[in-house]
Amino acid sequence: MIRLYSALAVGLIAALLGGLGYMVFVGQGQTDLAQCRGTSISGGAGSIGGPFELVDHTGRTVTEADFESKPTLVYFGYTFCPDVCPLDTARNAQAVDLLAERGYDVTPVFVSVDHQRDTQEALAEYVRFMHPEMVGLTGTEAQIRAAAQAYRVYFALQETDDDFFLIDHSTFSYFLLPGHGFVDVIRRDQSPEQVADVLSCFMDNA
Repeated sequence: MIRLYSALAVGLIAALLGGLGYMVFVGQGQTDLAQCRGTSISGGAGSIGGPFELVDHTGRTVTEADFESKPTLVYFGYTFCPDVCPLDTARNAQAVDLLAERGYDVTPVFVSVDHQRDTQEALAEYVRFMHPEMVGLTGTEAQIRAAAQAYRVYFALQETDDDFFLIDHSTFSYFLLPGHGFVDVIRRDQSPEQVADVLSCFMDNA
């Protein structure tokens, strides 16, 4: 009986130590990534991101699983956007090129919030102009809203009868890492060099 109690006690201590070690390991990983994060995320990083199904600029149906194998920088906008989207998307493309020079491989992704005008052909032309590796995504209104909701992206069409209507939308970019999913938002006031520094920090510490 004494031996049984001793064995149980040893097992309990081992389990406690194992659990403590796991907590320290996980906490250390979170701390390593936290030092790279430049924004405070309400609800935590785990509250952003999720499943979606869209169509890329080649006509292929894709889901979130297609972007889980390599670091990805995601931006929600639309090709008819007159100023903000081109500047933000070009900034992201420059950051991706800077990272490539440092030996990092990051996929830039442009998700359209304009299901009416952003056809596959329109997206293909847009992403080809912005960056040779950029992936353009679009879909039905329901599919786009589901993706936007997963990333807590706001967008709303301005009321007008004009075909050249504008769309109000969030201007954050979203960085995703394999094994972690979403890790941080990139603000539009950050330069290509700053974005490259932030993303390389995450990749070095993941």
